[in-house]
Order: sequence, then C-alpha cells, then structure tokens
Amino acid sequence: MGHDVKIIAPTSRDVDSHDNYIKIGKARCFPVKGTTLRISTSLRLASRIKEVVEKEKFEIFHLHEPCMPMLCSAMLRFADAPIVGTFHASGVIPNYYFGWPVTTYKLRRRRHRIVGKIAVSRPAMDYAQKYVPGDYQVIPNGIDLDYFHPDVKPFEEYLDGKLNILFVGRLEKRKGLKYLINAYRIVKGAFPDSRLIVVGPGIRFRKKYENKVKREHIEDVVFAGKVPFEDLPRYYKTADVYCSPAVSGESFGIVLLEAMAVGTPVVATDIPGYASVLTNGKEGLLVHPRKSKALAQALCRILSDKGLRSEMGKKGIATSQEYDWKKVALQVYDYYLEVLGEKSGLKPVDDEEKTEVLV
Repeated sequence: MGHDVKIIAPTSRDVDSHDNYIKIGKARCFPVKGTTLRISTSLRLASRIKEVVEKEKFEIFHLHEPCMPMLCSAMLRFADAPIVGTFHASGVIPNYYFGWPVTTYKLRRRRHRIVGKIAVSRPAMDYAQKYVPGDYQVIPNGIDLDYFHPDVKPFEEYLDGKLNILFVGRLEKRKGLKYLINAYRIVKGAFPDSRLIVVGPGIRFRKKYENKVKREHIEDVVFAGKVPFEDLPRYYKTADVYCSPAVSGESFGIVLLEAMAVGTPVVATDIPGYASVLTNGKEGLLVHPRKSKALAQALCRILSDKGLRSEMGKKGIATSQEYDWKKVALQVYDYYLEVLGEKSGLKPVDDEEKTEVLV
C-alpha cells in the first residue's frame, strides 16, 4: 500500500538478510503444557532494541503477543511511538501472558502502553482480556490466496486410487494426532483403500507416533515431516479430506482456511477457535475433542460421499475469500489510522507521506 514495513524477529538459525527484516535475538524452544513456546533470547537485547529504534524512527509499532518474553515485552519498554498489539492465544497455558515470575511485575506496569488491541478471534479476545483489559478490535488472521487456491496441482504419487486424509501441524500433544491415528485405524477398516498423510515438524513425538503405527500394524500412514511452504497447498489439494484434531489452545483455524481455500472439505474438533471459522455441516464437520470414534465417523461420512465432498469444498472456497490477506491488511491499516488519530480509510501515499511501521 506504499508504506515502509520493517519486521523484527529472532531466528533459530542464520537466514538471508533483506531490506525489511531486522534480526534481534535467537529463537529458543521451551516445551510447556503439551506445546512449544519459541522465546527470543540475547545477551544484548536491550541495547540492540534501543539501537534499532533510534535508527529507524518508527511511527507505529505492531507487536504480536506483546506481553510474551523477551523481545516483545522489551519493546513495551523501549518503543517510542504508539503500540498496537495482536493477541493470538486462547487458553493454551494458564497465565500465558503474566505467568513468568521474573517479568510479571514489569509487564503489568507496561501493558498500559498498548494503545491499540487486536484479537484474531473472539476466543482470543476473551482470553486476552483477562490479563490485558480494554477494548479490542477483532481482526482475523489472513491467508495468501495467491498460494492457496483451487487450481494448485496435487502430488501425482498419491493419486493412485486411495482416499487421502491429511494432517498438517506440529507434532505435539495439543494438536491431537494420536486421536486421529486411532480414528484412522477405524477408517482403514471401512475404507481399505485409504491413506493418512502426516505433514509437520517434530522429532520426539514423531518417533512416538511412528512406533504406535508400527506396533498397532496400521498401514498406509505416511510421515512427510516438515515440508517447504510452497508444497503445502499441493498437500491440501492432494487430500480428499483434511483433518485437524487439536484438543485445545487454538484461537483461530488458519490451517482449516488453507484447506478450504483449495477446495478440500474439513473434519476438525469443535473448539472455539475452529468453530469461529468453520460452520458444522457447511465447509466440513466439527466433532468433540479427544473422541477418536466420533472423528472416525465424521471422516467416514465425508469419504463415503463424493458429492458431499464437492459441495463442502465449494463452500470452503467461498468462505476462505473473506480471509484474503488483501482484505485483512486493509482492516489492519484502517486500525493503524484509528490509533494514530488520523482520518479512517485507505488513501494513496507518495514517497514523502510514507509511514514507518514495525511488526
């Protein structure tokens, strides 16, 4: 839209630098309550932030999970322009925002600096308001419809007459893969010509799941591991049904929307974040979490009815259009203007009017 954006983030490894990316800190993984938190660390975090802030002269800061240590929480102290915060979490960890003993006091003192508050869904807003009170704007996550669209090509090696069930997600407890594997064992009995494709990173739990599949003699389970982003749409397109059996902690259903955007029907657990983007019986089916038998029944219902799959796929494509980043970005931009006290509405800018934004 003609504005300059700089992205500040840690990395876990060296990456190619480019004009709009500034690296601060190293991303380290901390396992907590069945999930993995990635927290930025650095011996010179404060001095590096002050150096960047002084150099760039930002006019607005946009922090994702603004109370999360260490990078974002430090920005609450050093930012010298209005701060917008986007809150993504939904009940994944008790005291997620202020449960860190060393930083609790300072964070409570600094949260008033967040002058604009965005939640990606109502469940995320309800959760965040417990810790950061105030008025929120609900602006969903977006998806890139230039990547996720119905015309992407599936993987030919999986088009062998078998019905493909797809899982995409990190291999950790709260994603519920074990319930899907249990469900697939039932589905396999009803549909011998079926396959489960598991896409996502994870070393410790992957071995556990692979051992479970071997121990229980479940055939046609493919662990694809972490795949390039460019391949994700093709995996969704390869699937006859996409399944996300997460048990908790999902404030939004971005993986559901990615599947819907390519025209693949969805079976997902009936948790608030997923129910906020998928209507049961429309783009797919919702079932109670941790219920492998119910999950299997929903999968069998969709796999047994090609017409239903087609109809749900079409509705999914229509729904996904509302989450196009082009539309979502306009909502975010409009909110920036509101926070800055400027006239609302998108306007063209020239080089002299560009606004510096930190994400």
